[in-house]
Amino acid sequence: MKFYKMRKKYGRENQRKTAPLPMNSRQRKTFSVYAALAFALCMGTITVYASGDPLAVVNNLSSFIFSLIRAIGMILLGFGVVQVGLSLKSHDPSQRANGFLTLAGGIIITFAKEILDMIVG
Repeated sequence: MKFYKMRKKYGRENQRKTAPLPMNSRQRKTFSVYAALAFALCMGTITVYASGDPLAVVNNLSSFIFSLIRAIGMILLGFGVVQVGLSLKSHDPSQRANGFLTLAGGIIITFAKEILDMIVG
């Protein structure tokens, strides 16, 4: 009995209808272009099967990552050289220490792959 009263009170006919938000022609055109692009991206996909040796792909990724690390190490190495040079000019011992630490860190990062290869054997 209670359910029947609730259904009668909150039935479809008693719910308010919400009107769509008004859109001008530019908004409508932008939305239609967005919807078309989203539809094309979702429906235009194809299945790609991997071919070849998966170990070669992993090795290529590893060499790419180590080349990025080497580039970062070279940047730190150059910055450390500049910092040591500036500290020698200004006679600042703390800046000189920071420069030598940056220089050492750059050397370690630059040769990280060779160091790891030596450790692994």
